[in-house]
Amino acid sequence: GVFILSASDGNGHETGMLASWVQQAAFEPPMVTVAVNRKRYLNDWLQQNPKLVLSLIGETQTEFLKHFGRGFESDQPAFEGVNISRGSNGLPILADAIGYLEGNIVSNTEVGDHLVYVVEITSAGSGAKLDEEKPMVHIRKNGFGY
Repeated sequence: GVFILSASDGNGHETGMLASWVQQAAFEPPMVTVAVNRKRYLNDWLQQNPKLVLSLIGETQTEFLKHFGRGFESDQPAFEGVNISRGSNGLPILADAIGYLEGNIVSNTEVGDHLVYVVEITSAGSGAKLDEEKPMVHIRKNGFGY
């Protein structure tokens, strides 16, 4: 699936990142893993404030790819012009997403050029288009590049 990961530095700065390396990891408690390139400043933020939101994007919602695909500097407002709501953890949820997962990071490990975070899901919800929209899927031709 294709997700927009929302996070904060804990001091009022927020960002969003296109994330496609998200995988279910456990049922009890519900957990997923999320991979983030080690070069991203977001890793420092996730260490300082270990919570996130994953908004699931629908297959026709290509505007989110354009908006979040290029990435943001740490001082840029990532959610400007995007319709959001707030989760129970205070982070942005894309209001037009087909669903979302909120969670707390419980551990991470270095894996090559990425950090893989284990996230315990604390809350989830569906969007208005869940019944009519299929999730966007990103399929790579090989594992050697994006």
